[in-house]
Amino acid sequence: MAPDASTDFGFQSVPWAEKTARVREVFDSVAGRYDVMNDLMSGGLHRFWKAAFITWLRPRAEMHLLDLAGGTGDIAFRFLAAGGGRVTVADINQEMLLVGQKRAQTWRAKRRGMTSAIDWLCANGESLPIPDASVDAVTCAFGIRNMTDKAQALSEMHRVLKPGGRFMCLEFSRLALPGLAGLYDKYSFQVVPRLGRMVAGDEASYRYLAESIRTFPDQETFAAMITDAGLDNVSYRNLAGGIAAMHSAWRI
Repeated sequence: MAPDASTDFGFQSVPWAEKTARVREVFDSVAGRYDVMNDLMSGGLHRFWKAAFITWLRPRAEMHLLDLAGGTGDIAFRFLAAGGGRVTVADINQEMLLVGQKRAQTWRAKRRGMTSAIDWLCANGESLPIPDASVDAVTCAFGIRNMTDKAQALSEMHRVLKPGGRFMCLEFSRLALPGLAGLYDKYSFQVVPRLGRMVAGDEASYRYLAESIRTFPDQETFAAMITDAGLDNVSYRNLAGGIAAMHSAWRI
């Protein structure tokens, strides 16, 4: 990457080398209230989206899942509850991982055997300390839009997947119902930052998160990026009219 290269940080343009640190600061700030804010911002819809995501993944007892940007453990716990075998949760943000580890110590998680079935790894999704062809599935829920080099992250996901392994991504996407665009923008840029200020004490971070959704590629463009990374049989399903989308692909 050229020394003077820049990239998006929400609606700002920042030096390429600075984005990762800025994103880390955002999630350091919001980690403690992240799950509560997800419920408030989506009206609880994110729970249904994640349930649909796990249903499409079809966990199996012999499946080893790598969940990227999964610090708070939401996908990991759902995967295990649905019959999955083992999870490595990787996140660049240690504060988010601490939230997930704390959740894994609850009596409910211990009773269901989840605590011992999860490995926690602080790592950058663009440079994973994981061997080639070593996991059965890779998931990333609401995380890849915050990565600096998305193409490199997808390449890493392809690298660590076993042949026959599956990649799945759940991410905010492009609204497919133009008539709702005005209302959606008003909610994103006026309501969400205010909720962030009132609940998490951080308006700026939630303004960034709202802006980052708008700079993320639309469904077709992201599907093409997945194909370019070497994955096959790429498909996607819209959720809530395209507010979010699930992408699926395979390493053949």
